[in-house]
Amino acid sequence: MNRKIILFDGTCVLCKKAVHFIISRDPKGTFSFASLQSDLAKNLLKEKGLDPDSFDSLVLIEKEDFFYESTAVLKIASQLSFPWNLFGLFLWLPKTLRDPIYKLIARNRFSV
Repeated sequence: MNRKIILFDGTCVLCKKAVHFIISRDPKGTFSFASLQSDLAKNLLKEKGLDPDSFDSLVLIEKEDFFYESTAVLKIASQLSFPWNLFGLFLWLPKTLRDPIYKLIARNRFSV
């Protein structure tokens, strides 16, 4: 699998907006998308040895690797057009600092 696949919560308004945001800033068409609720996403997660029912966050699948929460967001951002790719610089911060911010936003994602 050469393309990078983003799995997102299809019931989340913020997530759907994020998908449109990414598409409009991904001039090379690097990413494909699937809802976490789709059979495709469930099968991809199972192939990676993951429980599809345990994910409600953004997931990025690149070749044999998968990333979630803040790491997925920042890896995606790093591949978007300028200036959004600069957010990838925050990957050097430890997940223990990044993920609480991601989780705070995620808890409020349905109210956006």
